[in-house]
Amino acid sequence: MTTRWISAYMPELHEEGYVKWTSNVEKFRGYISTHRADASYSALYAAHQNVFVNMEGNKRKGEKDAIYRMDTVQKTLLDTFLTMRNQGLLFSKSNINPATGKPNIVDPDSGRAVWISDGLIPQAEAYAHKYAYNKMSLGVVKQIITTLNDKARKLTGNHYLVLCNQKAWNDVGDVLEAHLMQYHTDGAFFYSEKAGDYISVGAKGFNSFNYQGNSITFHPDKALTLECGNDKGFMMALDMTADETMNSAPVKMFTLKGGDFISNKFIGVGGEDGLSSGVVSSPVAGSKLIAWGYSGIALMNPYRSYIAREI
Repeated sequence: MTTRWISAYMPELHEEGYVKWTSNVEKFRGYISTHRADASYSALYAAHQNVFVNMEGNKRKGEKDAIYRMDTVQKTLLDTFLTMRNQGLLFSKSNINPATGKPNIVDPDSGRAVWISDGLIPQAEAYAHKYAYNKMSLGVVKQIITTLNDKARKLTGNHYLVLCNQKAWNDVGDVLEAHLMQYHTDGAFFYSEKAGDYISVGAKGFNSFNYQGNSITFHPDKALTLECGNDKGFMMALDMTADETMNSAPVKMFTLKGGDFISNKFIGVGGEDGLSSGVVSSPVAGSKLIAWGYSGIALMNPYRSYIAREI
């Protein structure tokens, strides 16, 4: 804190040189967790899931007839699995006791341990610069870039990714749109007109900003909106510049080879579509689809992260 290394000088016929290591090393122990989703359905459901259902509206209230189609079991299963994995890799907090190396949650029926590792946000929160802002402005965006630049190897050429909820995403769009309008830019940015049609007003959207040779890109995530709410903005900025020494990605998902997504079927009477003949694995007129896999996440340099919350 009181001495700064500047250079090294040697005499004539020097015999030995030195290397100044300027690395900040932090040991992190992560774990690969298991996610699984099952979807059971009857043979009759499978036979009708692609049938359009006409729901008659109340004519007295001026309601029109509505047509619905049931979601396929495969779509529901896949959406559930991807949602649980995405939210787990974002928000989960580790249940591993650092003293014993064992999890504090076990399955009540089998007694088997349930391994949960820290997600992306808990890993960043431990070391990230944290900032509370009253109102979104271009100054907040520049502050994120400036602060992350302090911990970057270079002052230019850095790429930062901001994961945000819907409130922060909308606020950023308003700020960047107002910034662009200050230069009296019009044309295709803000309106378009088709021959014989109405005029379409409004920009398509703004998701990135460049400042002093660095770029920042905003990406909204529905999971952050559900977790953090939509009344206050939330942003987590990560340095996505690849490691120059090992060419390593700044964020990595770990899994077993071929184990990130596994699907299995337990087919009963009626087959997968509810109307098929053949060999089955169950006497029940129904089937089960299973989606499961292994995953864990690591933020390779949590020091180069930034979390901003609206107050």
